[in-house]
Order: sequence, then structure tokens, then C-alpha cells
Amino acid sequence: MAVKINGVKPFSKCWFHGVRAGDRLLDVDGNEIEDILDYDFYMSFLPVKMTFGRKDGKTVSFTVNSENTGLIFNTYLMDEQRQCKNKCIFCFIDQMPKGMRESLYFKDDDSRLSFLFGNYITLTNITEHEIDRIISMHISPINISVHTMNPELRVKMMNNRFAGERLSVIKRLADAGIKINTQLVLCPGINDGDELRYSIEELAKLYPSVQSIACVPVGLTKFREGLFEIQPYTKQTAGQTIDIIENFSNKFKKEHGIRLCYPSDEFFLLAQRAMPDEDYYDDYPQIDNGVGMWTSLKNEFINALESAAVRPVNKSISLATGEAAYPLMAELSEMAGKKFGVKISVYKIINNFFGEKITVAGLLTGKDLLEQLKGRELGEKLLIPLAMTVDYTSRSTQNNKFLDDITLRQAEEILGVPVIPTAGNGGELLKNMLGVE
Repeated sequence: MAVKINGVKPFSKCWFHGVRAGDRLLDVDGNEIEDILDYDFYMSFLPVKMTFGRKDGKTVSFTVNSENTGLIFNTYLMDEQRQCKNKCIFCFIDQMPKGMRESLYFKDDDSRLSFLFGNYITLTNITEHEIDRIISMHISPINISVHTMNPELRVKMMNNRFAGERLSVIKRLADAGIKINTQLVLCPGINDGDELRYSIEELAKLYPSVQSIACVPVGLTKFREGLFEIQPYTKQTAGQTIDIIENFSNKFKKEHGIRLCYPSDEFFLLAQRAMPDEDYYDDYPQIDNGVGMWTSLKNEFINALESAAVRPVNKSISLATGEAAYPLMAELSEMAGKKFGVKISVYKIINNFFGEKITVAGLLTGKDLLEQLKGRELGEKLLIPLAMTVDYTSRSTQNNKFLDDITLRQAEEILGVPVIPTAGNGGELLKNMLGVE
């Protein structure tokens, strides 16, 4: 397989050898390159011989002694992203309304993105070649959406006849020493209860290769007409699920020194239970999956608050967040206000777009934000979670927007105040509250 070159930096090694945009990389030391994982792996054995196919039909080969080849590829993957072939009964994308931009309906299930960006894969889309490559290159960690270790139930939940047999890949990877993070999206009465106990027991047999198990409640929007009937978690059923998980995690803590399996923050909120302390989370192996995010942010904020000795610039500001995080944001804002005298108005934004059962800030739309803040006292500026925006890496009002394509600049114009996206760490949150660098 040849990889198309998107560009070549002038005066680089490849540029001096005549490689240009539109040429193709044929191999590195005789090894075909499919994507950036292949490229990075084989380029680590310098010096290497690179072979290119020119647009004029000629082939050119030369040796390079540095990873700085000057080559520019179109994407990290170097080819098309692979789409999920499952029809999971709980799939969030299937619960989205029609008429949104096309990219929001893309279902990712690409093993390469699991390693590169932490995406979760189901293994139903993976080839034998990819499995062998993960093992031979020791690509680790891999994040896997398991949902259940019962093969028949997995077939039913994912509506894919191969879903059950692909569970064997987890053991193959574990036996090869590949580190694995797993997640179970739990649906009441379907894969929790005894099925949850079985899944945890089976995954725990693969420790230490399986290094974490995150248990997350199903997310249900109001757009489920015609879809599989799933009940939401209640205070009682969420509490029962936490108890099951903690019976295992307490046992694993004694045996291995870590809990291994963890309920997400949302389970504690649904059960109306206090969040655990920092020791509970064993260095937060699944924080990006919403496991321990509340505790981590609170501890970071308190540490930053205790060490801060600055004069605040802001006098009065506002902060908007989702229903789930509202109690924490109100608590932290009160702490900052007491110490520094800054007036912080905290607003809970209800998710009218997807439905009130969706409480996380990351799924709020610009429309809901603007409608619910209309006429409110916002002070000098409005802070929002960066996760509420499409581009998690950009705080720029020029380049960022909400899920419904309302831009931050448009929101600023309508609300009449600067809108400041704030990352999910306590230090940045405090600085933005105070208006200091």
C-alpha cells in the first residue's frame, strides 16, 4: 500500500531528493506503510531506506538518518477513518435528531485512533493484520468498549453477529502484554446486575494487562422513537450498581493494590452519594471517561486556591455549566468569592435540545445557553467549560463553536460579554475566575 504525500517542507532531506506533494511513499526499509503507526515504528530504526513513487512514474530511493524527513501527510491515519459497523441498542449517535451537520453522525471504530487519541473501539472492525501489528509493535494501551463479557448478550446489545466472538481478541492482546483500558456502558436490567458481576470477574482474570474497567450509565436523549426500549437509572438502581462495583473494587484493592473497576461520576450523582476522595481513583486511569473528574477538579482547585496570593482583576463574572457539574461549580465559586471578593454568578443550563436526562456540559448547545442566559446578570465575562465547544484544544472565539454550530463570537455578540472557554483543571478555572494570567 502506498501513502500519498500531501506536502514536503522546503530544503528538507526529502525535498532535496526531489520528493514533492502528490508523490507516494512506497515503503520504509522494505516495509509497506499504511498509517502513522507504521511510519513512526519503522522510522525509529534509523538509518532507514525510503522508497517513493514519483508522479512522473519514476521510483526514487535514498537513506535518511533523521526522523525530520520534511514529509507532510494529510491526516494522522494517512487514509480514511473507519466507521463503526455495529447498531448498539444504546448508541448515542442514533439518538440524535436529523438536520445536524454530517460529521456528528460519524461512528468511529478505528483501532489506530484508540492508541493515538484514546478513542474506544469495539473490536468488531479490527482485522487479523491489525491484531498482529498491535502485538508485534506492542502498541499500548488500547481502549476497548466491552459492555459485556457474555458473548450472546454482546451480540444482542451491539446487533452484530461477530460481536461475541471478538471478545477473544481481548485475551489475545492481554496474553501478549498489551495494556488495555475497558469500558462497560451499562443499561438497567440488561447488562448490569449479575451480568455486570460476570463481566468484571472475566475482565479481572486478565489483570494486569487489563488495567482499568470504567462503568458508565447509558445516556438517553429524547430522540429515541423507534429505538430499543431502555429505562434510565434511578437513585435506587444507580446505588445498587455502585454497590456491585465496589464489592469487587474493595477486593481488588486488597489483592492488587488498585481498585481496577470504577463507577463513573455520573453514577454517584444519580445515586445522590458523595464523591469518593482522591485515593479511590488510583491515579485516575479513566478520568477522560468521566471517572474521578469531579474529585480531581475539586482537589486541583483547592490546591490552587490555597497557594494563590494574587490581586484579582475581575470584580463580577458569571459561569455556566450543565446540571451534573452545577453543584461543584457553585461550591468552588463560593470558595473563590470568599477568599478574593469576586462575585461569581453560577448558572445551571438545562439540556432542552437532547432532553433533561442529558446533564453533562459537553452535550449542551449554544441555543440552550443563549436562551437560558438571556436577561441574566453576567458581569464582566462568562466562563463556560471548554468541553461545551467542538474544538477542545482551542479557546479562540474565532475558531471555536458549540455543538449546534453557533460560534463563540456569535454568543459574545448576543450576550454582550466575552465568553471564555475553560479547561477542566482547577488551576485554569481559578485563574479565569480571577482574571489573572
